[in-house]
Parts: sequence; structure tokens; C-alpha cells
Amino acid sequence: MAPSLSLGPARAEPFPAASYAEPTTRYDHGVLGDTVEWGALRLDGPDGPVILRLPDTRVFEDIAPRVVPLPGGGWAALVVESDLARGARLALYTREGVLAATDFIGQPHRWLAPLGGADLDGDGTLELAYVDRPHLAKTLRVVRYRPGDPHLQEIAAQPGVTNHRIGWGFIAGGIRDCGAGAEMVLADGGFARLVAARLTGTGIALRDLGPWSQARSEAALRCR
Repeated sequence: MAPSLSLGPARAEPFPAASYAEPTTRYDHGVLGDTVEWGALRLDGPDGPVILRLPDTRVFEDIAPRVVPLPGGGWAALVVESDLARGARLALYTREGVLAATDFIGQPHRWLAPLGGADLDGDGTLELAYVDRPHLAKTLRVVRYRPGDPHLQEIAAQPGVTNHRIGWGFIAGGIRDCGAGAEMVLADGGFARLVAARLTGTGIALRDLGPWSQARSEAALRCR
């Protein structure tokens, strides 16, 4: 099993749970294999559950929220939020609502597939990774969260990779740390090769891990 990813010293507060709620069919994209998305986000913590509801013009178009630690303490849920007119964006939510987000892609039926969040370059900040339009643009993007900034700032991009096929009910790959720092695991643009991507001082460096298969991808995340 890959070591857990963290930012800074261990935190004493309980690790919260996050889940999507209130299924809805108001967005007809169906990229994840059906037309049922989610209208609300539930965050469970020591103070009890909080339900955050989206307006009728938006949905959570995602598999599941990913809880990530924030620099300096606290937690946020990393989600894919889609607007019926402007497509998807990556967002961090806390119990108070949206903490920070990317811009929406800009048109409906355009999606992004997250890999997760971690300190990807060892500088103590939180980076978030996703594939922008994994069926079209096939571009890995890394954005950085800066406390107090509501916009997730892009710091690196790499074309020619992906982590999802239309209709899949899962997102392939993710982020691992096998003892030499965090790196991203995903596929080349044709799902022929499994690749590791590492954030460097000059961009993103790719390393071939052999032929791609879902089993190999899952094993790579476990550092096998």
C-alpha cells in the first residue's frame, strides 16, 4: 500500500467524511455512464453533518469527493462541479462553501477528471492535479491552492495523457508516494502505456511504467 499523503505535521482533529447527496438528472451529459449526477455535498465532522446544495444550474459531476488536508490545518473536499452552460471546474469545498476553484471550462458537456491533491513538489503547499477534457484535450494540469486566494492557480500542464474513457464509472490512476515524493499515475493519450508524472521546478516530467491496464494502474498506486 502506498504511504498516505500529508501536508506538514500530523493533525489532531478527526479526519472528516465527505459524500455526494441528492441525485439529480438535470444535466444530460452522462460522461460517467449514466445521467444521474448530484445536487448536494455532505460533509461530516465532529460538529455534525453539513449539507451544501448547488443551485439548479449546477451539479457535482463526479465519482466521489476527495478529502484533502489544507496547509496550516483543516480540510477541504476536492470535487468536480459542472455548470449546465459552462461545463466543469475543479473546486475545494469546506463546511462554509467554496474555498477555491478553477475557472469553468467554458461550454457544456466538457469535463475534467481529478487525480487528487498533495504536496507534489515538496514545498509545503497543496497542489491539485486533474486531466482537462480527458477524451478531447487530454491535458494534465496542476494547480496550486494558496490560502486566501479563491482562484486555483495553474502552475504546470502536460498534453498527451489521460485517465478516463467515456462511460467509465471510475477514474483511473491517482497520486502515490512510494518513498521518493509524490507523483501522479495515469495513462498516455491512447491508453497504451502507464506513466508516472512528477512535478519539477521546470514543469512535469513523465516516466514510462510499462503497458497500461487497469490492474497495473491499481498496482502502481500501491507501489507495486
